[in-house]
Amino acid sequence: MSTAALKITDAEIKRQAAGDVRDLRDVENRGLYLRFTRDRARASWYLVAKGKWNLVGSFPDLSAKQVVAALPTIRLRLADGAGSNLSKWVTTGELLDWYADRMSRDRSLSAKRKKTGASLIKCHLKPRLGGVPLTTIDKSTLDDQFMWPAQETIGIDYVRSAFQLLALAFRQAFKLRLISANPMKDIKFSDFSNAKVGVKPSRLRVTQLQDLIILLREAMASTPADAMLALIMLCHGTRIGETRQAQWSHISLAEREWFIPASNTKTGVEHHLPLTDQVRQLLINYRDIQWANRYDGQFLFPSRNGKALSEGQACAVFSRLGQGEWTSHDLRKVARTGWADIGIDHLIGELLINHAMGHNVKVYIQSDVMARKREALDRWCAYLDAKGFKRIHTLTGFRLGDSGNGLEATADKGCDPTQETTIGEV
Repeated sequence: MSTAALKITDAEIKRQAAGDVRDLRDVENRGLYLRFTRDRARASWYLVAKGKWNLVGSFPDLSAKQVVAALPTIRLRLADGAGSNLSKWVTTGELLDWYADRMSRDRSLSAKRKKTGASLIKCHLKPRLGGVPLTTIDKSTLDDQFMWPAQETIGIDYVRSAFQLLALAFRQAFKLRLISANPMKDIKFSDFSNAKVGVKPSRLRVTQLQDLIILLREAMASTPADAMLALIMLCHGTRIGETRQAQWSHISLAEREWFIPASNTKTGVEHHLPLTDQVRQLLINYRDIQWANRYDGQFLFPSRNGKALSEGQACAVFSRLGQGEWTSHDLRKVARTGWADIGIDHLIGELLINHAMGHNVKVYIQSDVMARKREALDRWCAYLDAKGFKRIHTLTGFRLGDSGNGLEATADKGCDPTQETTIGEV
């Protein structure tokens, strides 16, 4: 077994690859070796300390310059009893690029979550941390380079979401052994901020339901598609994404059930909602309106391109309806609050709202869950009837006008602020 002592550079490695020397020993950096594979197309970096060969990484994934630059950190890690393996990534930005690509191709994630993750990485994490070496990530670096400057310009909820995404990227890379250590393993968001992060209060209150229903009744006369989108959310507490993508094939008027496929839910689990008599009649009337206006397509809320309303178009609906006073998510919140006010069981409320729940809880109430959901929504719609809802679902003769749903949205004022993320969404 032959060893050549020389200054190791990428150019020298390529020259030596044409020969028969197995190991290269760097004369300028104590203990640094490069060992060729049998075919000599690749090689492995080692740092020899106390007679032990510690694997650092592979060539050409890691250049000579990268390995030499990381040597001080590797020596310190070995002294602390940590691993020596150096990722092919040198900077945090390279790891984030990998994770962004991974998210974009993950079929278990919703389109909104992919979009939010990509935005967090592109607009906030990479600009501040992209050039930071992976080996230098620690509490001090995060506080100085990201957490402290970020909280000056964006909301604390969004800072938390970015932190969670960064931690998730490191955790996944370490799990797959793409990095030798997870520097964020023991770092928590509370290490940087004591700010209370929670669900924003609803801008709609149960006491405003009567006025809200009057507004939606008036909207039904001119823009019934807009009003229907809001009413369906109010009656069921559904998310805007779950609602705007609803198809007539998901609706069973005979069985009185609305099926929401897993691909349309944030939780990635299919969702079943009972249809009350009131909602069933509302849907019958609305379908007749669509037919009268020569629409017989598959979507309850179609855009002009024949597909379901886009996220931006649905947001524009609530910009028109709410006039900046409330958003689509406020309808979900007021429904959840209203259920609690009229005495609907907490677990049933959580199931209706389609929050992620533990397996044991689901099993506990699985036996009669659909019946209990139906009873709860019957009570809720009866409550809404007393606030004026009855005057909407018993209406006849209104026609589908140009709701503007098919227009490209130019503003998202009816949505929650653009800094909202599904990573912490309720």
